[in-house]
Amino acid sequence: MTEQPIPQQINIELGEKEAEGIYSNLAIITHSPAEFVIDFTRILPGVPKAKVFARIIMTPQHAKLLLKALEDNIRKYESTFGEIKIFGDTEQKTLGFKP
Repeated sequence: MTEQPIPQQINIELGEKEAEGIYSNLAIITHSPAEFVIDFTRILPGVPKAKVFARIIMTPQHAKLLLKALEDNIRKYESTFGEIKIFGDTEQKTLGFKP
């Protein structure tokens, strides 16, 4: 008889500052053989400079797990609220998140 692993409960602490969140409309993703780096920033009309507000560094395995989790959550969101449409003309497609 093989023993089943006991599920481990993880308690996650969310600080007051982190609970406020950070708005981002631009993510810059770079990678090396060992890690993915995602810089979250925001661009504003008429402001030629964008500041990085958060940098997340993760292993390639964790980046792929994040991709799968986002795909799963987007599928659930769209089944409840409808398809997420991406609007914008050709000029605007050069700004913000890109697929």
